[in-house]
Amino acid sequence: MGDTKITQKELQEVYEEMKTPVKHGMVLWEEGACIDCPNVFRESDGRFAMVYARFVEADQKAGYETWIAHSTDLLHWEPTGRLLSQKEAGWDCLQADGSVCLLDTDWEGDHSVHTHDGKYWLSYIGGCLPGYEPDPLRMGMAWGEAITPGSFTRLPDPILSNEDEDVRPFETTTLYKSNVVYDREETLGYPYVMYYNAKAGRFGIEKIGMAVSRDMVNWKRYGEDAVVANGIEERWNIAGDPQVLRYRDLWVMHYFVAKDGMAYDTFACSRDMVHWTKWEGEPLVKPSEDYDKTFAHKPYVLKHDGVVYHFYCAVGDMGRGIAVAASR
Repeated sequence: MGDTKITQKELQEVYEEMKTPVKHGMVLWEEGACIDCPNVFRESDGRFAMVYARFVEADQKAGYETWIAHSTDLLHWEPTGRLLSQKEAGWDCLQADGSVCLLDTDWEGDHSVHTHDGKYWLSYIGGCLPGYEPDPLRMGMAWGEAITPGSFTRLPDPILSNEDEDVRPFETTTLYKSNVVYDREETLGYPYVMYYNAKAGRFGIEKIGMAVSRDMVNWKRYGEDAVVANGIEERWNIAGDPQVLRYRDLWVMHYFVAKDGMAYDTFACSRDMVHWTKWEGEPLVKPSEDYDKTFAHKPYVLKHDGVVYHFYCAVGDMGRGIAVAASR
């Protein structure tokens, strides 16, 4: 695939372009609920939509559900409905944390969502046990004619599982958040590429791996190991919640690092979608305020009208909700 090396100068350029030093605070928060895992896109009417996970610990059968909120300015958000709900039975009856697939990856793009086979797609974390992320969690897929409440139909079986024959060592316990991108050039021989974090091992270490597909339904793991990890094997740590986009001739992966009791957002860059060079400098977002003093993590980053917006899950004195930092 040619030279895959990323220079420090290129990493610095990405950092300068995507840094968001101005924190605007919590923008989606709910008393008694945990709000998590933002995806943001723009609808045809010009409104912005955020798909996110919602978890209410007080519920008898607490688990992730997938909700949607809307905004006209990216700063003020109003919940507008539920996309994936709990159900009576099945492998995913109590957990369904969805991610919008095929989001526009162009850094200077229009923030739209691509379709496949005329449908919109959600990949989701699924499970049948109550609680906050109980093992095992598997990867599901749902499709809909629109990204609206009541539109999505789930495929009957997981698309990836910790029990698959081709499962890799880093993903034998649980599969977590995924980001499915459309690569029109089919760099890896497939149009659809999935990045996701998964957990395994004595310490529950989480790393980011890859899978590929031609039809959004049948997925094949790509590579023999994870592609982004923290390089720590002797204690708990996470590299998770990837968001992959295209900046000039580089692929940029936003993701979060959790270790030593702290969580923050950073990035890595690649030329070939497989070999990633991590930024080792100042995090793009890190704990600094009362509302994100525990964790500032799980990124979704976009540029609109010359302003960079970095949505993230903030954990602090207000509980768990979605905050935003911006370039100004």
